[in-house]
Order: sequence, then structure tokens, then C-alpha cells
Amino acid sequence: MTIKPVRKAVFPVAGQGTRFLPATKAMPKEMLPVVDRPLIQYAVDEARDAGIEEFIFVTGRAKSAIEDHFDRSSELERSLEERGKLDALASIMDGVLEPGQISYTRQQQPLGLGHAVWCARNLVGDEPFAVLLADDLILAAPGCLKQMVETYNRIGGNVVAVEDVPREHTDRYGILDVSNDDGKIAEAKGLVEKPAPADAPSTLSIIGRYILQPEVFRELDRQEAGVGGEIQITDAIARTIGEVTFNGLRFDGRRFDCGNQLGFIEANIAFGLARDDISRELREVLKSY
Repeated sequence: MTIKPVRKAVFPVAGQGTRFLPATKAMPKEMLPVVDRPLIQYAVDEARDAGIEEFIFVTGRAKSAIEDHFDRSSELERSLEERGKLDALASIMDGVLEPGQISYTRQQQPLGLGHAVWCARNLVGDEPFAVLLADDLILAAPGCLKQMVETYNRIGGNVVAVEDVPREHTDRYGILDVSNDDGKIAEAKGLVEKPAPADAPSTLSIIGRYILQPEVFRELDRQEAGVGGEIQITDAIARTIGEVTFNGLRFDGRRFDCGNQLGFIEANIAFGLARDDISRELREVLKSY
């Protein structure tokens, strides 16, 4: 079996972020900062560390701040250099992607994650690709996607990041129907999107990291709505099982759901405590509460 390398990553960033209004009225939710870097920067850096070469953003209206973030800012660079703020200069230059590495396409209607991924089909082409959801911020070393790529390079097929959730929460996630599980890699014979707890085949849920084969686009071409009236990526993946192997990887690390306020606040605390420059002071602040 020839396993093609994963060179491209898709970042669906068209969502409106209504849970964070009014903060997201004029700013994309993906630009919300965790400590001092926006959520989308963490996702891109994770992809870079995993060897991704091309970065595809599926955007919507009012998302120009994301494009600006990964571009050069000559005035700011010159100002920081003239003022001797070289550390700050290095921090903004580190986020700049090279010409030709980055591309953008629009999701013109909010029809679900599957539809967002489908919008990138012509940019991905006929090769495997990764999908990263910036809302799922993962504190891990090595990064979650790098762990997934290492697994994919051994076994191929479709690989997703998974974690066990309380059974009463299965109706929030795509849940694997597991056929074989060695404690690290779970081979699945099926996949159910947001099943009721009583109907869930397991409690092993997909979180926002995927490595997918291009066959998934054929299934997304159907444009069939699933749970919630949206085009679900999980439905498309499920229909390729049997043709494409499907495995879930229990990654080493901790995931924070930054799609809600509590998860976002917890992520700021965890990532702050992981920083040598502020962890001691942050611990003292937390003790005061």
C-alpha cells in the first residue's frame, strides 16, 4: 500500500462566533487571543509542526483580519525595528506564511462543516489532507496533528483525533462505532453524528482534527443534509468506510473547547501556566481567588 504524504491542511473559519458576542461583532472568533496569540495561530503552528506545506482557509464575510494576520505589515515592522522592539518584531514575523503557501476560498452559505470542507475541494485536489478546527485548542507536545501524521504514515486511510466523553454528551459529537481497540488506536466500522446517549455505539468522540482521503469529496458532492439540517463531514466519512480504513487516535495532550466561554477561559489559564515567563505570577493571581 502506497501512503501519500499529507501536505495540505484546511481551516474552516467561516463561522460567526455568536456565543462570543459582542466580542465577535467586529472580530472573527478565530482571532480571539489565548494569552497573546489568536486561536487560528495555534492551529496553523500545529499544522506547520506536522509538516504541512499548504494552508487553505475557508472563510466567510468579515474575516479579513485572518488574512491580515498571516500577511506582512510593513508599517508595524518598521516601527518595531526603529524602536528596538526586536522580540515583538520576531513574534509577528513568525506568523507570516510564505507566498504561495496560503490560499482562501469562501463558504457563501452556513451549511455545515462538511460543506465548508467541500468548498476547498479544488484547492486540495486528489490527495490526502488535514482539517483543523481552531475552536479545539490542544495543549500537547508533540502537537496533536504531528501525532496523527506519524500514525497515518504507518496505517494510512482516514485518521481522526478522538477522546472519550461522558455518555450524556454523545449528542454533541460524532461518535465511533468501534470494531477493534488497542487502547491507542480504535478501528471503526461506523460513525454516527450526535447520537442520543441511549443510541450511541460508544463514547469515543471525534474532536476537531482530521486526516482524510480525497474520496470524502465524492461523498460531499451529494450535498445531503444530515443532523441539524447541515452537511456533516462525519456522514461523508462514514460512507467511505469499507473503501477507506477509518481509525481514531487517542492523542497525548489536553483539548480545550474554545467554542464556549468556560473552555476558552480554561485554555487561557492552562496555556498561561505552561509559559515560563508568566506562570509563577499567574499561579499567585489564581491563589488570590
